[in-house]
Amino acid sequence: MATRSRRSPNKSPQRPPAPPSARDGGPAALGPLTGRWVLAGTDGRLSAYARTGGGLLRWTEQTPGGPGWSGPDFFPADGLTDLSVGQGPDGYAHFTGRRRAPNGDTETLTYHHAVQYQSGRPIGPWESLGTLYQNVEMSLRGGPPTVTVDGRGAAHVFVRNNGRGIHMKRQDKKGDWGRWEDLKGSMTFEAGCATSTADGLTAFAAPGDKGLTFWAQSAPGGPLKMAEVVPYLARDGSLALLETAPGRVTRFWHAADGSGVFAHREGAGVMSLGGGPGHGAVAAVRALVDGYDCTVLAHRALDGRTALAAYPTENEAAGLWWTGIGEECPDSPALAVDARGLVVIASISARGELLVNRQKVSSGLSLGRWQRF
Repeated sequence: MATRSRRSPNKSPQRPPAPPSARDGGPAALGPLTGRWVLAGTDGRLSAYARTGGGLLRWTEQTPGGPGWSGPDFFPADGLTDLSVGQGPDGYAHFTGRRRAPNGDTETLTYHHAVQYQSGRPIGPWESLGTLYQNVEMSLRGGPPTVTVDGRGAAHVFVRNNGRGIHMKRQDKKGDWGRWEDLKGSMTFEAGCATSTADGLTAFAAPGDKGLTFWAQSAPGGPLKMAEVVPYLARDGSLALLETAPGRVTRFWHAADGSGVFAHREGAGVMSLGGGPGHGAVAAVRALVDGYDCTVLAHRALDGRTALAAYPTENEAAGLWWTGIGEECPDSPALAVDARGLVVIASISARGELLVNRQKVSSGLSLGRWQRF
């Protein structure tokens, strides 16, 4: 498989010196990156990513399955905001951000992309993806980027455009970037969500004034076409997408009226999952619980604590119960499955530390003690 960058993964730049952690008086994390911000590398180790002043922070499991973590390592991203992360089947972590820079009497808004090839290795150089339009004023209205990576390892970057539709820019099979494509749509909010399925199909969803709009591919590498608009209002930035059967994606979100978490899947319609009002993005992962394929969900409740629930995958009718866990945190939690198949929950504390809890090696979804890094 060709790499998605002209830079060889074995020629990464030297790692910048890591600052001391927030616990030692160094720069604190300001919140997690957008997207699935805890990722498993090909070596089985998890990495967690957060934003900080002038760049991003990364923690990495010292051994697959933990419990120890190293970091945080600091990586500069000068002037970049709205950092997001996504990962392909090759294990590479892709990062995107946007930058506003003075340009005479106005500004220029550009988008940028970088790659980390292996767990614990440096992040490669940031490359510019340019502006959405030739017209500077129109480009300034571009929203924050969202990134996903398809089965070929090609990154796809999605942005709300000047007309409140969606633009996308993606790599080809050689890793070269194409032009910005207009995917249409209207009246969308800024923060959409993207994913790619095991068979290489890319999907994107965005909330908006009309409801939830979905885009999907019918063939790997093909065009993304607007599939449908579901007339349910979702909070901006709350969407999560999860492949819950081969080639089938379930979408999760917080209702705009605070009535709880909802889900939608083709053939199943819209389903209420309870959970009460929440803040930020819903986190979703599939894991084996007592030998059963389950969907595990988490979100930040209004009291700042993480709310956790699980149910048999695609059997929402079985019901689910939400439990509050952990201390108050200012932003969205993350869910992942470690090298031992255990569910891992992560949050960024109010002091800018990484908080991690791990499923016990026992029955059910019982958790261990929170660790602070």
